[in-house]
Formats: sequence, structure tokens, C-alpha cells
Amino acid sequence: MALFANAMHLVTPTLFAAEGEFHPPSINEFFPPALWFEGTPFEINRIMLIRIVMAVLLLVLFWIGTRRMRVIPTRGQSLTEMALDFVRINIAEDLLGKVDGRRFLPILTAMFFMILAFNITGVIPGLNIAASSVIGTPLVLAVVSYVTFIYAGIKKSPKNFFKNSLFPSGVPWPVYIIVTPIELISTFVIRPVTLTLRLLMNMMVGHLLLVLFFAATNFFILYAGGFFPALGVFTFAFGFAFTLFEILVAVLQAYVFTLLTAVYIQLALAEDH
Repeated sequence: MALFANAMHLVTPTLFAAEGEFHPPSINEFFPPALWFEGTPFEINRIMLIRIVMAVLLLVLFWIGTRRMRVIPTRGQSLTEMALDFVRINIAEDLLGKVDGRRFLPILTAMFFMILAFNITGVIPGLNIAASSVIGTPLVLAVVSYVTFIYAGIKKSPKNFFKNSLFPSGVPWPVYIIVTPIELISTFVIRPVTLTLRLLMNMMVGHLLLVLFFAATNFFILYAGGFFPALGVFTFAFGFAFTLFEILVAVLQAYVFTLLTAVYIQLALAEDH
């Protein structure tokens, strides 16, 4: 019932121009009208409001979980420590080691939980859209990742980072005519682009599919008549299954984005640089 109410809240205002008329989801859902400050640089629409709410909620949860740290942890402290240890152990220290992992742990931790919080809003009733499904958030995070791994490489080897990135050792000089442009594009162009598009497209497509399944369910059961209500049962089942899958995708995308950022930092810190 909660899922069906979620679907009704999501699809009724946007997908039915007239009673009984079905309209598929469109890209316009990712550009809602302004709620406040329309026409100014501080314009806030529904997606921006969701971002603000989730950022504040994330800060409050971590503040509550860490405000009274004890040797024998409470249940809330234990959950907070488990969440933080997941990033620290499985991403930062596994890829960067204890020393460098500790250096870059704050940015990796903030990145993981921010992406997770923004992704999961796509299946929360009343929010119904991922805050990362518009290019602004994925692009900013990709720029942060990009600046971080370049900073790490320059900090480790100020004179040789770009040289070793563009002119890998052991390659005959004539081959650099081919290798150097490939390295330039793959390292300094493709990395931020793929980080942005991977997160953006997964969240966009997931939202559109959920809307399509539940809009079809609403149409088949309430308006279509005939044998179509039976078909609505199947579309609802697919929508329910895909909702569970979307939760998995939300977690995986946060993990993959953070993991790739750590990998890029690791490559920048490699001895060859």
C-alpha cells in the first residue's frame, strides 16, 4: 500500500493531463518549476529542496551518532561507526593504505554518504526523485574527484606528475605520438566525464522506469477496464521489484563513485609519478 500510495503521489500530478489519459514519463520531470527565488541565482525548485533536506538530515544523523562517544558504544554510535568503518576499511585503507587512506578519508566519506543520501530519495515516498538525477550534483562531485586526484599527484611529485601521466616510462619515443593523446584524453577528460554520466544516467533511468511501471499500474487498474486490471498486477509487481533494485543501485553507485575516486588517487600516488 505504501508503494502504491508512493506511485499515486508521483504520477497523478504529472502523468495524467485528463482523467483516464495515460502519458509516459518525460525529461521535464527533472526540471520542476521554481518554489522560491525564481529567476535568481538562488532559485530553489523541488529537487534543490530535496538536496537541502537530505544534506541537513545527513549532518543531523552523524551529529547524533557521534556527539557522545563512549568506550562501550550505544546502538546509535555502533551504527555510525559501522557506516564510517565501511568507507575507511573497504575503500580508503584497502586502496590507499593506512597513511594515505587517513589523509583522504574525509573527502571519500563525505562523497559516499552524500551520493547515497541523494540517490535513495528516488524511492522515498513524498520525495520520489533522486537528488542526483540532475547533472549539477554528479558534475560537482566529479570535479571534486578530478581536483583531488590531480592535487594528490602534484603533491606527491610536483615536477613529474603530468610528465609521467602523459609520457609513461618504457614506451619508445615515436610511440608517444599515439600514446600521449590517448593518455591525455583518458586521464584528464574521460575520467570526470564518465564519473558524471554514470551516476546521472543511472539515477535518471531508474526514476523514469519507476514512474512508467507505477503510472501503467494506475492506468490499467483505475481507467483501462476489460482485462487490463489483471495486467496492472504485473506492472505493479515489476514496479515493486524494480524499487528494490533501485535501492541496490543507489548504494552501488555511491560505492562505485567513491571507489573510482580512490583508485584515481591511488594511481596519482603511484611510484611512477
